[in-house]
Amino acid sequence: MQTIEFYFDLGSPYSYIGFHRIQKIAADKHANMIWKPMLLGGVFKATGNSSPITVPAKAQYVMNDLKRWSELWQIPMQMNPYFPMNTLQLMRLITAVQLYQPDQFLRVLTGAFHAMFGEPRNLNDLQEFQKMLVDLELDVQQVQTWLDDEQVKQQLKTITEEAVHRGVFGAPTWFNQDEIYWGIDHLHFLEDVLTTS
Repeated sequence: MQTIEFYFDLGSPYSYIGFHRIQKIAADKHANMIWKPMLLGGVFKATGNSSPITVPAKAQYVMNDLKRWSELWQIPMQMNPYFPMNTLQLMRLITAVQLYQPDQFLRVLTGAFHAMFGEPRNLNDLQEFQKMLVDLELDVQQVQTWLDDEQVKQQLKTITEEAVHRGVFGAPTWFNQDEIYWGIDHLHFLEDVLTTS
């Protein structure tokens, strides 16, 4: 079966759009998804890259660009007014669910992305973060245990280092076999190489 690997961070608005778009592509092409939650800040640090939000002209362009893509693909989104956020806890949460409750992974990931860019919330605020957990039917105490879990921390670090080793420098990034595709504006190239079975 064809496979798509998806490296992403919840703090990336392009990852949000890519998350929705890649599921449609995978369904149309009968491809298997491998989800790779990583820490974008770690990737930036390792590669010398930085968020486009740090360049005012680029930041303004990004706002318009995101609007174009969301309208083109009919993926409703709102820019989070608290952007950028520290996503360490969020990415540990997603990593933990993937490790310990894999059957809930896609549901929780969808809900967390929605809380970032669907109906934006300040997820760096502890109360808002915990409200999101309750809304996602997760046990708040269990999640706190996960956030301190060394296996969860190591897994997130390992995937982030793996991403850098494979040539990832930003999010979203996809792989088909060893071919890398960065950014939602390159998804048509990935779509073209996938055969329809």
